[in-house]
Formats: sequence, structure tokens, C-alpha cells
Amino acid sequence: MVGRAVAEYCSLNGDQVFSFDHQSLDIADANAVSRAITQSNPDFVINCAAWTDVDGCELDRDHAFAANAFGPENLARASCDVNAGLITISTDYVFDGQQEGFYTQRDQPRPQSIYGLSKLEGERRSQTAYARTIVVRTGFVFGPGGNNFLSTIVERARRGEKLKAIADAFGTPTYARDLAVRLRELAELDLPGIFHVVNSGEGTSFEGFARAALDLGGCSSTNVESVATSSLKRPAPRPRNSRLRCLLSVAVGLPPLPFWKDSLANFVNLNSHPDLAAQK
Repeated sequence: MVGRAVAEYCSLNGDQVFSFDHQSLDIADANAVSRAITQSNPDFVINCAAWTDVDGCELDRDHAFAANAFGPENLARASCDVNAGLITISTDYVFDGQQEGFYTQRDQPRPQSIYGLSKLEGERRSQTAYARTIVVRTGFVFGPGGNNFLSTIVERARRGEKLKAIADAFGTPTYARDLAVRLRELAELDLPGIFHVVNSGEGTSFEGFARAALDLGGCSSTNVESVATSSLKRPAPRPRNSRLRCLLSVAVGLPPLPFWKDSLANFVNLNSHPDLAAQK
């Protein structure tokens, strides 16, 4: 989802883009990464690859660390070899979710899941391997082509599915297309460090997002059942609150991203009019 958004946006802005899916490049394979980066010789590498199955990671630590920790390190080393900048995407799940308000770069990461641990290790390994690394933490990502709950809620409601939405887990929604814009801006700035990139607003719960999306899509929210995180009994723990805010963006001249409900309206409109989505 994010990789497609980035490739599309950069191409529209006149960049020559080399896109790799998992079939064409496994970032856990250091030799394959080195070959791909050397052959394409890019100015900047944007790593949108990850294993984001949180419960799957909990059950397969080796796979989680291969993709989410060693993969970014491989990309960092290969980027260094060709003097290309690197952006690697991390997650709000590096935080424990116990504090109120927003997590900023001043807050100490304390991941509670294997997924969060592997992503934090990916941050550290890539930064250690290459000083010219930008880490972008984000969360609650939705957009065209996504298959997660946030991206499919309206389609599922229109099919008449009964839906469960978590009422006690909060984050800051991020539209993949807005994220893509900010990633390219960060590449142009080329300032190493950690950035938190999310849409503006106070954030919401999964339930709040779902009901907002259904309202925008003209769907009834009566099929949405409000549930507590504990009732789902999933293998991996999740942070109760993983809302993000960035301390650096304004300081380096980057304006806030659009309000999340405005971006959600754009996304729902694209889903309602596929012909417009194809033209974008």
C-alpha cells in the first residue's frame, strides 16, 4: 500500500523510480539487496517493506527480525555503498501505549510485541550501519490497495458484513498518499534522524475511525459492534495508546499533514468512484 503510493507520487513528480515487490527483492537477503541497489544506483532509497502481521510476528520471531530488523540494516549498508540516502519506515508500536497524550521523539520506546521489538531493532541497526538514515515512525495507515481493517471497512460494510471495531485502542490515522508526499519531502531535505509522520488531529480509536469512515461512505454504522481489546484474545499485545506527534517537522519547515478526517473523506471518495482512483 505505502510502496505503491510512494512509487506513484514520485513518478508523477518526475523521478525515475525503481520499484521492487517481495517477489523481486527480499530485503532480508543481503546479497540480493546489494545487487539491486548497486545496479539501480539511486539517489535515495525509501524502504516501505515490512512484515506487518503483528500476530504472525509474535508466533515467528525469526521471520519478524529477518524482515523488520535485518532487512533495513541490509538496505542501509547497500545505500552507504552507493552514497544514497535512506528512509526506513517504522511504527507506533515501538511504544508501550501506557502514557496519555502523544508520543514524541523524546519518549523512550518500550515495545510490547515481537513486531514492535523487530521494528525498533530495524531502526537501530539501520542508523548504526549508516549515518545518513532517516527513520519515519507512523501508524494507523490506510489507503488504496490496503488490506487492513482501516482500508477495507467501507467495502466490507457495503457487502453487509458484521464488523467489530476496537473501542479502547487509540492512534493517529495516516493516509498512505499523504505519507508518500512527506517521505519525498524528507528525501529532499536529507536530514538524518527520527520523524513521526501522521495526519493532523487528536487521533481516534479503531471504532472512531470505522464510524467516521462509514458515515463518509453513506453506510449505516449499526453493523459495527464495539469491542474491547481484551475480548479478542490475540497472540500479540498492542499499545492502548500509540498516538504520535513530531517535534522536528515544523522546525525543519514541514507543515502539518492534512486533518485525518479530510484525508479519510478523500479516500472514501476514491473508493466510491473507482474511475477517479484510476486517473490519480
